[in-house]
Amino acid sequence: MLLVSRLRTVALLAALCGVTAACTADPPSPASGDPAGTSLVLAVADEPATLHPLAGFAEHGAAKLYDGLVEHRANGSLRPALAERMPEPAPDGRSWTARLRTGVTFSDGSNFDAKDVVGTYRALLDPAFASSVRQRFPMLTGVSQVDSTTVRFDLAQPYAPFDELLVLGIVPSESLATPGPVAASATPPGTGPYRLTDWRRGQQLTLEANPSYFDGPPVIKKVTVEFIPEDDARAARMKDGKLDGTALPPTVARTFENADGLQVVAHSAADLRAVLMPGGNPATADPALRLALNYGINRKAMVDGQLAGKGTAASTPLPDVLAEFVEPSAAYPYDVTRALDLLGEAGWTPGTDGTRTRGGVPAAFTLLYPTDDTLSRDLAAAFATAAQGIGIRVTVEAAEATAMLARSDRDAVLVEFGDPFDPDFRLYSLLHGKVNATVDAALDTGRTTTDPAQRATAYRRLQRAYLTAPPMIVLVAPAHTYVMRDSWTGYQPVIDGTGPDFTWGAWWNLNKWTPR
Repeated sequence: MLLVSRLRTVALLAALCGVTAACTADPPSPASGDPAGTSLVLAVADEPATLHPLAGFAEHGAAKLYDGLVEHRANGSLRPALAERMPEPAPDGRSWTARLRTGVTFSDGSNFDAKDVVGTYRALLDPAFASSVRQRFPMLTGVSQVDSTTVRFDLAQPYAPFDELLVLGIVPSESLATPGPVAASATPPGTGPYRLTDWRRGQQLTLEANPSYFDGPPVIKKVTVEFIPEDDARAARMKDGKLDGTALPPTVARTFENADGLQVVAHSAADLRAVLMPGGNPATADPALRLALNYGINRKAMVDGQLAGKGTAASTPLPDVLAEFVEPSAAYPYDVTRALDLLGEAGWTPGTDGTRTRGGVPAAFTLLYPTDDTLSRDLAAAFATAAQGIGIRVTVEAAEATAMLARSDRDAVLVEFGDPFDPDFRLYSLLHGKVNATVDAALDTGRTTTDPAQRATAYRRLQRAYLTAPPMIVLVAPAHTYVMRDSWTGYQPVIDGTGPDFTWGAWWNLNKWTPR
C-alpha cells in the first residue's frame, strides 16, 4: 500500500502553539547535544519496513547504507557511484555494460567486486528470493560477470531509462548464498557512507559513519532517526529543540520561518494524490460518473486550502515535475455545469435527499483514506463536499492499509503515487489495460522506444486520451516542506518522490554536509 506524507490543519497550530510567537522563539542548542555539530537527530513519519535493498528500501538510491552502480545528482541526472564510469548500452539497446570501481570495501571490511553485483541482481531475478523490487525490472533477463571489474546486463528489449534503475543498492554476494525470501529484518553490510549500529523498532535507528567509505568518510559521524507518525508530535519536538530536522505540513512549517537558527524549505514532488474508483460498485464503475467528478472538483481550491499554496493542481497521473513529458492542455477545468450535464445525460436523476439515483442505484460510495494521515483526511473531506455539490454522496472513512487493500474492489481509496525520474516506473502498471487502446499503445511506446522525442510524444498522447475515460480522479501534487536547523552547510534541494523519508528528500546528500 502506498504510503502518504503527513500534513496537519490550522486547528493543529492552535493546539500546538497557542500563539504564533510560541512557535517562532529562538531554538535551543542542537538536538544531538554535540557542540562540534558532527551528529544530528532527524524524525520521519513512517518507519521503513526493511533496510534491505532487495526488499524495497531506498528505491531512489541515496540509501546511506548502500550504493548503487549509479546515483542521482541534485538536478536528477545520473553519475557513477560503484561504477567507474556511466554504464553503456549496446547499439541495439538489448544489453548494458558497467565497469566497476576498484578498492571499494563493504562496511564489514570485505572487498566489493563484480560477483556482488551479479549476486544482487541474480537474487532480484530469482523467484526463490521473492524480491519486491523485481516488478521494476520486467525487461531484465540476466546479468553476468565479464571479469572481476565488469558486468553485463541482458534485456528482453531496449529500455530507455534502464540506467535509472541501477541506483539499486548492492549487497555482498555471500549474504545471498542461501536462496529464500529476503527477510525484512535482514540488514546486510553495504558500501555506503553509513552503517547501522542500532534499530529499536517503533522508536528509532542510529547510523554511524563508515570510516572506509570510498568517497571519503562523512563529517557528520552519527545520525539518529526517530519514527514519529503524528505531525503535532514532530512539530513539538522540533520546537523544543529535540530534533535537527523533519518534514512538516506547510501550515505548521511556516510558523518556524522567523525562528533564528532554523530554515524552512519546500521541495517540488512527484507525489500525486488521487481517488481510485472501484469497479465493484455500480455507481463508481460508471464512466460518466467518474468523468463528472473530474469536472466537479475544484483543484485550485484544494491547493489554496488543504495544501496552503504549497503544491499544484493535477488532472492526469503524470506528475508535472516530469516537464518534458507533460501535455499542458491535458487538464479538467472546474466546470460544475458540465459535471451536472454528464450525470443527467447518463440517467442519474436528483433524489429527494439530494443524492442522484439511476435505476434504483444511488450515486454513493465510501472513500477510504489512511489512518492518521491528516492531508488525506482533509483532501477526502474536500472531495466529499465537492461531490455532494453535484449530487454524489461520499462517506469518508479512515482505514488501515490492509483494510484499504481488502476493500478496494468496492470502496474508493485515496492514494499517492508518482516517480520523480521517469513516467514508466509508475504509469505502466497503474494504467495499462485500464483506460483505452490509445493509452495502452502510448504506454507500450514509452516503454520500448529509446528515442526521447518519441517517448515524450507518446506520453503527451497518453494524457490527452486519458481525459476521455479516467479510471480515477487525480486531485493535487503537494510540495514537501521541511524544517531544519541551520547549523550545517551542504543542503541541496531535489525533486521528491512520494512520502518523505530519511534517504531521499532533504537528507539525500547528508554525507556531504559539514558543520558551519
